[in-house]
Amino acid sequence: MEVILLKNVGGLGSLGEKVKVRPGYGRNYLVPGGFAVSATAKNLEAFEARRAELEREAAANLASAQERKAAMEGLRLTIARKAGDEGRLFGSVGAGDIATALTGAGVAITKAEVRLPAALRAVGEFPVTLRLHPEVEAIITVDIVPGT
Repeated sequence: MEVILLKNVGGLGSLGEKVKVRPGYGRNYLVPGGFAVSATAKNLEAFEARRAELEREAAANLASAQERKAAMEGLRLTIARKAGDEGRLFGSVGAGDIATALTGAGVAITKAEVRLPAALRAVGEFPVTLRLHPEVEAIITVDIVPGT
């Protein structure tokens, strides 16, 4: 199945590219998610008419992500969790906990933007990557301290 990408899709292509994908991926993910339309003559013509609008929208999203990154530079977040004597947490700190703490600190972010290889299970200082846009990543420091 051939599709025209309406947004940049990591590992597949960028806005306006005509790419070949497996039919299930196109029908079940790309088209319903608004990432692509099937590559018919009618859709090609409609895309070319909207290309400037889509490129402006993509540029605005990128600029917004870069502004958010600049606001987060050097940000340090402290989260208190109950911990044992050896510094191991009773539970863990995950992406949702970090997103909630950041939102409480006045930074608008979603759980999906927080990239953790695994949940944090010990007291300490950890670098956490925030993917604000496919081309923009910010790194903040999360301090987990023993508390109640």
